[in-house]
This record gives sequence, C-alpha cells and structure tokens, in this order.
Amino acid sequence: MQVLKPNNRSMAFNPERLRRYIERITSSYSNADPAKLFDSVMSKIGSRPEIQAEEITRLIYMSAVELITIEEPMWTYVAARAYLTKLYKEAALNRGYKSYTEHPYGSFLTLIKTLVDKGIYKEELLTEYTEDEIRYLEQHIVPDHDKVFDYIGIVTLAERYLASDYDGKTMELPQERFMVIAMQLMIKEDKDKRLGLILESYEALANQYMTVATPTLANAGKAKGGQLSSCFIDTVDDDLYSIYNDNTDVARLSKMGGGIGVYMGKVRSRGSKIRDYFGKSSGVVPWIRQLNNTAVSVDQLGTRKGSIAIYLDVWHKDILAFLDLKLNNGDERLRAHDIFPGVCIPDLFMEAVEARGEWHLFDPHEVRQVMGWSLEDFYDEEKGNGSFRNKYQECVDNPNLSRVTVQAIDIMKRIMKSQLETGTPYMFYRDTVNRANPNKHKGMIYSSNLCVEIAQNMSPTRVISEELVDENGDTVIVTKKKPGDFVVCNLASINLARALDKLDKVVPIAVRMLDNVIDLNNIEVLQAKHTNSRYRAIGLGTSGLHHAMALQGIMWESEAAYHFNDNAYKTIAYFAIKASMELAKEKGAYPLFKGSEWETGEYFRSRGYFDDELDADLWMQLAEDVAKYGIRNGYLMAIAPTGSTSIIAGTTASIDPIYKLMPYEEKTTYKIPHPAPDLNAKTIQYYRKNAFMLDQHASIRLAAVRQRHIDQAQSFNLYVRPDIKAREFLDLHLDAWKSGLKTTYYVRSQALTVEDCDSCSA
Repeated sequence: MQVLKPNNRSMAFNPERLRRYIERITSSYSNADPAKLFDSVMSKIGSRPEIQAEEITRLIYMSAVELITIEEPMWTYVAARAYLTKLYKEAALNRGYKSYTEHPYGSFLTLIKTLVDKGIYKEELLTEYTEDEIRYLEQHIVPDHDKVFDYIGIVTLAERYLASDYDGKTMELPQERFMVIAMQLMIKEDKDKRLGLILESYEALANQYMTVATPTLANAGKAKGGQLSSCFIDTVDDDLYSIYNDNTDVARLSKMGGGIGVYMGKVRSRGSKIRDYFGKSSGVVPWIRQLNNTAVSVDQLGTRKGSIAIYLDVWHKDILAFLDLKLNNGDERLRAHDIFPGVCIPDLFMEAVEARGEWHLFDPHEVRQVMGWSLEDFYDEEKGNGSFRNKYQECVDNPNLSRVTVQAIDIMKRIMKSQLETGTPYMFYRDTVNRANPNKHKGMIYSSNLCVEIAQNMSPTRVISEELVDENGDTVIVTKKKPGDFVVCNLASINLARALDKLDKVVPIAVRMLDNVIDLNNIEVLQAKHTNSRYRAIGLGTSGLHHAMALQGIMWESEAAYHFNDNAYKTIAYFAIKASMELAKEKGAYPLFKGSEWETGEYFRSRGYFDDELDADLWMQLAEDVAKYGIRNGYLMAIAPTGSTSIIAGTTASIDPIYKLMPYEEKTTYKIPHPAPDLNAKTIQYYRKNAFMLDQHASIRLAAVRQRHIDQAQSFNLYVRPDIKAREFLDLHLDAWKSGLKTTYYVRSQALTVEDCDSCSA
C-alpha cells in the first residue's frame, strides 16, 4: 500500500510507524489503550492499494471519536491530539516550514507579514509593533497549551475562528489566535508595559482561565471582520423617523455580527390615533415583522441570520398579539418567527397574578396625550411602593383613558403557553432592574438585550432637524440628531473550573481587556459609539459553574452550592470593582461617574457589603477608594451564555447545569460525542442529575445569591419537563421574581430545541 503525500511524493505504508504515533498521542492517558485505536484504524484502512496521508490522519481522530464513552471519555483528548496533527501539517505546508513534528509552530512574524500582505490581518499589527517585539512574543507562544483542548473544542476553534487563507487553507494555529487577540486588545497601552500586558492576556486565554466573546475571538486582529462587541440595545421612539432609523441601525450592526435588543414599548398600539385620526395605527406588530425581515435578510457576514430580541411592556395594549408572534398557528400576517420576544414586567403585575386580580392594558401614545407623561418612564423605587404603581393607578382612575381590562393570570397563562411552545418570551423584571441600577442618576432601563444579561440606561435617539445646505457649490442634506443611550455589550467570561484560585490575577487582566475593547471598536452607529464612551460599560461573566462545582465535590441542590456561589461571585465582584478603580486611577473614570451609586457608596451599602462579618473592612476600603479615584466602567458584571466559547474552553456553559453526561454536537454528516468535562469516577456523582432532573427552585436560589454581586443580570434558563403542571410552572416564575432575579432567559423543555445566542457567547 502506498501513502500519497501532498507534495506528489509517495511512500510505502508502515503499520509500525502508525502504531508508534498512536502510542505517543495516547501516552498521557493511562486508560487509553493504544492497541484498541490502532486496530480500529487498521480495519478502516483495509487493503486498498493507496491512501492519502491526510486520510490516515482523519481516520485516526475519527476512530478515537468513535471510542468516546461515559466510561472512557479520555478518547476526546486523544482525538484532539490527532486533529492538532492535521492542523500542524496543513499550517506547515501552507506556510512553508517543515519541522512541525519537533516544532509545530512556524515563524509568528512571517505569519503576520503574510496575512497582512494578503489583507487578512490588520496592517497595524506591523505598524504598531516592531519586528523585535513580535519575535519576543513568539518566544512566549507555548504549543503545549494546545494539549488542553478536547476534540469538539479544537474543531470548533479551527472551523470557526482561526484565520485561514481566502481558499480556506489553514494558516493560523490556536496559540497564534490567542496571541493576536492579546496584541490587538493591548495595542493602545503604554509601550513601556504593553508587552507584559500582552503576555498576561495570552496566558489567561491560552490556559483557558478566561474566554473573550465570540466577536472578539473571531475578529480581533483581522482586517475584514466585524466589531469586537457582542450585542446592542436600542430604544424606538413613537414616530416614523425613529422606527425606520432603528431598522437601518439594526441592519448595520447585524451585518457586522452583532445581536440586537430593541425596546418597542414607546410605540403606539393598534387602533391608536395618528394625527388625531382615531383607529388608524396598526400597532407594533407590523414594525416587529419589519425587524424580523431585517434579521433574515441582513445576515451576519454570511454565516447566520441576524438575531433580534424585541421587548414590550406587559401593560401595552398590543401585548396579547405580541405573545402570539412565534406561535405556529393563526394568521401568518401577525407572526414573526425569527425574532425573540421579551416581556417587561413590573412588580404590580406579578402581584396581580398572585392575587388573581385585574390588569389594565393601555396605549402609551394615549397615556402621553392625556396624562402628560409616559408610564414606561417610571418604576417602583421600593418593593411594594413607588412611582410606577402610583402612575399606573392614575391611569386606571382616569375615565378619559381607554383601556382593555383582563385578568392578570390570563396574560400569565399566555406567557407560559408561549414559553412551553417556543422557549420565549424572556422575562424582564423592570422594577428589580431599575432599583439596582448604579447609574439611575442618569437614566432608565427599559429592557435588556438578546440574552437578557445586560441592564444599562437606555433612551431613544431623536431627529432634531433636517436642512438643505450649500457646501462648495453642492447641495447636501444635513440631519441633526440628539443621540440617545444606545447600549453596547462588551463581554468576556472567567472559566471558574480553571481560574477559581487565580481570580486575583485573571479578573484584573480580563477587565483591562474589556475596557480596551471600548476604545478599539469602530461602531458604525454613532449613538452606540457615544453611549459606549459615556458609560464605558463592560460585562464580565463566568463559564464552568457546574464543572467547578463537580471538581469541588459540591452537589447542585446543596447548601454548600449556595455558599459556593455566594463566595465565588462576591470574590469576582470585589476584584472586578477593584480592577476598574485601579484603571480609573491610571486612565480616568467613566464620564458619568459623578452622582452614581459607585461614587456615593450606595452600591456597596444596598448589597450589604459593609455588614459582612468576614470582610466588611475590605469593602469599606474599596468603597472609599472608588469614591476617591472613581471607577473606569459604569457597568461591570453580566453573565452571558457561553455556548461556543465554553466548548472551546472545555467546560460547562455559563451558569447552566449540564444537559446530559454525554450530549452530542451535530455536524452535517456525523455526531460528535461531548462528555461532561473532567468526567471520571469522582465527578460523575455531581453530574448525574442533569438540568431537567434538578429542582428548579434550587437553581433559582443559586441565581438569587449570585444576583446580589452582579450589577447587571444573568442569562438564567429554566429547565422544565413537557408535563409540568401549570401551577408548578407559575410557582417557578413567582419564585424567580420574589427572589430578586432581574431576568429569566429561555424556558427549556425536553421537547423543545432552542438556539443559544452566538453573538453574546462569552
């Protein structure tokens, strides 16, 4: 049998050479029997007269994948080692170096020059860094870090994120991707400390102590990629300019890979007046359908359709039609299957649900006309008391306001029905969110983003004027706008399974990396760029919670789990706030710091940090330092879903428990087994209860104790069985609200498949 090489050479097939290679890649895994893999590969090779060399490599890693079981999960790492051999061979061939067996990585400097010349890398990688600096960084690339990948992790990274030539040929290798990201994110740092910061960033990424968000992972350092931020939130005003401008802005951001959240609560309802003509408005549904078409039409760099979440208040007259948007029956002209609905819910509604009371639906335009203010601009400053319920009651008591009166429980039933059928709507508890807003001195939070973990001040952009102007003999139209707060999400996640004992080191470098994203981004929508610079908001989150708890020997439903979550997230919060304060010392506080709860200390008092028996003094000192020096980032923590990035990091997703001990990732022609991380005789007992078996009230309790330490929100999923009783389902929602959760994300049923937001994957 002849083995055909890529360079038109051939050689006789040597089974002993294959055996030695298999022994080498299995040597680190005591339970991996090399003879088993060798026999499997040989049976597939058979007695054919010739075979391509790359086909042998493919047979090795695919045979290893076939051997993955719950009892022998280590084969996923063996398969990864074989797949890495494929990448090393291809990179060596395409980049023109030969010694990939001893030195799998070629010249980093040559790679950068080549890809800059081809227009694949940004030119600034060469103009901002000297050749000596790049050679210095090359010396710190550690190929052995590639050994931490499991099979699905390395395949995901290679197929979706590594820079390739225009014909798809492998060029960049995993550790080079991490180094390029570090170079890009630190490119504007002071040159006297820049290389040290790059190496800190590289080590955090290469050791999988943290992950950057999908847009950063995909685009950093690349010339033709999109922006580095994950997603955006816009507020639509009640006029045609705002509605159509929003659609344009959504399209411009979606084409660059951003996920979008859109608040539609200010838009008038169906049957509302237009220019004093009664019953003329078509309501929000046609505009939502327009955004639905934008999501489908303006795809994300050709890889997937756009992702847009739409939020509406539960007191809006169009709420019932809104809740039917994704249902599979009824009038298709009233459906929008490709958007993700979210409902903005005040405490008063949940109280009415629990009391089986009435609920009144109003038209926001009519409220403005009759009452002189907007109901959506208020929230309850205290539990059970505040501005929203007072203003709502004024609307109820005003005979000049039309309304639709229903039972609150009937709306809740519609919400739950839709959730069981489609996974949505998301739940946004607006009073809880706004009470906890550290920047309430500068605005209001109406809704959230595509994955419900972002909670920042929002306001609509308004057109002030349009005029014809003569410029050098040419007539131009000049439009003036007053920019609103158009929220930008800048995300990354700490891998709790790997970095739990390194939070004091990993959190500060992660905060610096995220802060730098703000200055590096070239966002086309200027009001988003303006908001980004005013608040300098970031969203540091986590992945690997279930993985970390399994390694620590902690059962999900235990009291130990409660204390673990409390301590872990309090520690992350402390180091994140401290890191942002240190950055403010160095670079200045965010422009709207004055008057914030960061400055006044209310942020710390309201969360009880000064009363902490163990470390009250630490928190008091931190609050004093923040008041004195400021804080760099107006919003700091948000736990996003981490679908693809947690797969690459070889850990469990976000704050979720595992679905199964052995789920399968589906490819076009085969399935890849994906065992729970670090699955062994010790950890299996902590994984055995999967998401659908766990008590969801226990999960809510863990989410609630985390929420105390998170200034924004969490992408928190509820996992239910299809046969859940209505009363049990309602109790979950009531528990989430009463426990102080700001949002809930998907309702995931065993009978329902929903797709995680990839834009927000951090």
